[in-house]
Amino acid sequence: MVDQKKIEEAVRLLLEGIGEDVTREGLADTPNRIARMYEEIFKGMDEDPAQHLSKTFAVDSNGIVVEKDITFYSTCEHHMLPFFGKVHIAYIPDGRVVGLSKLARTVEVFARRLQIQEQMTTQIAEAIMDNLKPQGVIVMVEAEHMCMTMRGVAKPGSQTATMAARGCFEDNARLQQCFFEMIRR
Repeated sequence: MVDQKKIEEAVRLLLEGIGEDVTREGLADTPNRIARMYEEIFKGMDEDPAQHLSKTFAVDSNGIVVEKDITFYSTCEHHMLPFFGKVHIAYIPDGRVVGLSKLARTVEVFARRLQIQEQMTTQIAEAIMDNLKPQGVIVMVEAEHMCMTMRGVAKPGSQTATMAARGCFEDNARLQQCFFEMIRR
């Protein structure tokens, strides 16, 4: 659970540290607002992806299931700045499928934590493999990182892409190519 009082104290110190007057009208309620915001944007820390992936449905087919362009917002653990983009997921069922909204909810579980993109990509793939038990899964994340676009190298619009493949997707170039074709339509 988020300790709102500690966050409020820390924000006051941060504001003082950059030379701000924490009592001025525009900043007086900022520590409380940020504490409430952190509770919202880091709610994934207390969530288990299994709660979303455990409700499955029987199917007779084993065709590829693709959910693409799942928008996410996360926070980089290195600079505590946002990164955001799209997640694309495909899996091949092994007799069971999950409701499509549950894939998006799984993305949210991992995005709403202090995070790095590479780790988030892997966590999503492994959660799907562990809980849904498909023949295979592939996850691709494309994101813009504010730590690269608004500071440091300052290259707005640059994208980072990461991929994790498990099961039958891992070493099957044909299945991977099919995935890429499906998400680019």
